[in-house]
This record gives sequence, structure tokens and C-alpha cells, in this order.
Amino acid sequence: MKLLAKYSSIEDCTVGEGTVIRDYVNLYGCKIGRDCKIAAYVEIQRGVTIGDRCKVEAFAFIPSGVTIEDEVFIGPHSVFTNDLHPRAVGEWEVVPTHVKRGASIGAGAVIVCGVTIGENAMVGAGSVVTKDVPPGTLVVGNPAKIVKRIG
Repeated sequence: MKLLAKYSSIEDCTVGEGTVIRDYVNLYGCKIGRDCKIAAYVEIQRGVTIGDRCKVEAFAFIPSGVTIEDEVFIGPHSVFTNDLHPRAVGEWEVVPTHVKRGASIGAGAVIVCGVTIGENAMVGAGSVVTKDVPPGTLVVGNPAKIVKRIG
């Protein structure tokens, strides 16, 4: 791990060799693979797994319940959720989300929990993903819909 950060909180994490972590990052109880790039102002919560050679851009939020496979791009200001019925008080349930190998998530996308983003799929900037994204497709909009197949 190459820590290029003076002002970050990194607690109880496993971070792979060659991974670069920038400033103002909060990582706790997560696992990050080899040769990843974690930009500034990112939060990755307990139980999250990120594969090898991933890139997580600035201001991304990745809560408990998210699994990200190898070679995934997470654009700036992307947000994942982990509870379908959030409340300030009372019980809540973490609903898992899975991002498959080679997927790309555009800037400002919102990924509602419980979905799978397929291998080599792309989520357009600003999209709101509420359903599974099939492998090799591009989805855009709110709610995100398939606009084309990609190679």
C-alpha cells in the first residue's frame, strides 16, 4: 500500500500491495485488493470487498453490503445505498449489492441496494440504478434503462 495521505482514517482494513490511497479517506473494516487507486474524500465501510486493479474516484460512498470485483471503475460522487427502507430510528437490514468484473459506474450515479451490475456493464453519469444491469450493457437515466449493448 502506498499511503499518500496525512489526514485519513484507516482502521482494521486489509489493503493489497501497490494500492494507492489519497488524502481525506475513511476506510474501516474493508478489504481492498492489489494495485487499486482510492481518490480523496472516499468512504468505504465495514465488510466491503474491492477486487484488484479498481479505481474509486473522489467523493464516492461505498457502504457495508457492497462487493466490487476486479477492474471496476467507480466514478466521482457515486453513491451506493444499503437499506431499502432507511429510518433514523429502529431496525434496519443491510441489502447486498454486487458489481461484477470490468464494470464502470459514471460520475454521480446512485446505486440502490440489492442489484447486481453485470460484467463489463456501464452505468451512465447521473443514472439511478434500481434494477440489475445485464452484462455488457450501457444503462442511463432515472431510473436507469438499457440503451445499448457494448462490446
